[in-house]
Amino acid sequence: MTAHRLLAPFSLALLAACAQQPKGPVELDAESECPKRLVVGQTLALTLPANPTTGYRWLLQNPASNILQSLGPEVYSVPEDAGIVGSAGVSSWRFQAKAAGDGHLVLVYQQPWAPEVRPVQTFDCQIRVTGG
Repeated sequence: MTAHRLLAPFSLALLAACAQQPKGPVELDAESECPKRLVVGQTLALTLPANPTTGYRWLLQNPASNILQSLGPEVYSVPEDAGIVGSAGVSSWRFQAKAAGDGHLVLVYQQPWAPEVRPVQTFDCQIRVTGG
């Protein structure tokens, strides 16, 4: 059997495997980057500026649970070069596209103990997930 006859089926199998893998993770750090399109299985990493020492936090108001699945709780971090106690950092979330459809990922920046007070900032991103 020639090498071409052996390579053709292998190449087709490799192409099929690659086509079935979800695209790489999508990073999102500003509402201006919305709307976002994902494929089922793809991950979304959301990072927003935050400073919980002020009493304000980002709270998930609408996690778009019909199309997204949370991959864990919020993670807050301060850049290493900040060097100042109480300086601003970032809040991060990770989601995975679980089903095709449309939804809105909505977070509000407010004091958790005062939900009746209007948020100082709202993050609202339209998300569309396709089957692949």
